[in-house]
Amino acid sequence: MTDLRDFKIRNELIVLLIGLLVLHMLISGRWVNAGWNIGLAALIFMFLLLFYSQSWIGGGDVKLLTVAFLWTGVECALVFAILLLLFVSLHVLAARLGLAVSQQATGHSRRIAFAPSVAAGLISVFLLGCLQAHASPALT
Repeated sequence: MTDLRDFKIRNELIVLLIGLLVLHMLISGRWVNAGWNIGLAALIFMFLLLFYSQSWIGGGDVKLLTVAFLWTGVECALVFAILLLLFVSLHVLAARLGLAVSQQATGHSRRIAFAPSVAAGLISVFLLGCLQAHASPALT
């Protein structure tokens, strides 16, 4: 909601998501794949820094997407990316139709809040059961 209203993503939210991820990994046994998840998130982070350096994406979005890919890991990253594309496309369409808030950027371009699309994609990955399907066999 803060991103929709102020175009800012609070650091407390990122820390909370990381804390919940650690708890989830310990309980579900997904900590076995933590190295791969961290590697993917680091790669995504470096890639997103290119977009950030061009002012195509905000710093909060970089942090949030990095944590989202930590959650999805290598196994669910493609599903998340496809869902993210779907939700971002719907958000852009809604903004163009005046149904969603957008903010004037440089020139004739406009900005949208990216966090709602990231959240919708991540929640959809949870609801599809992608994360549970890859939990440690010892705990299932």
